[in-house]
Amino acid sequence: MSANAPVTALRIERLDPRDARDAAALVALLDEYARDGTGGGTPLADDVRARLPGVLAARPHYAGWLARDGEHPIGLLNAFEGVSTFKARPLLNIHDVIVSATHRGRGVGRRLLAAAEAEARLRGCCKLTLEALEGNVGAIALYRDIGFAAYELDPAMGRATFFEKWLT
Repeated sequence: MSANAPVTALRIERLDPRDARDAAALVALLDEYARDGTGGGTPLADDVRARLPGVLAARPHYAGWLARDGEHPIGLLNAFEGVSTFKARPLLNIHDVIVSATHRGRGVGRRLLAAAEAEARLRGCCKLTLEALEGNVGAIALYRDIGFAAYELDPAMGRATFFEKWLT
């Protein structure tokens, strides 16, 4: 099989962070992402690995999906429902999209994003949102290919910029 051949045994499943098997896959895939340059290059701390499934399970607006090649977890999407105040409707913010390095370029991310979009439509969401680092050109190309665009309200004001302020 070539490196870019589709994954033939690909399954996309809702992630249940209370399920031990799903929780282990969640932590392993998120740690792989964290160790990658696109995720900051630092492994998840042990306490984060231990707490994350419970933190997500306690959030009623969390939605997650796992991609599996047979029984092997190869992809993850974490999302949270929010609200578009300008539309007075829910939105779904995609917080993480992870595809294992061994399975990139094979349609896994596209299928995860399609699952999130289908769920957003079922929930009556007006839009999907996500962020990407400028250097993550593969992800950005995928996002653009499936209809995402940089956010702006008025071209004269320019595109939105994502900011953060750490509290701890």
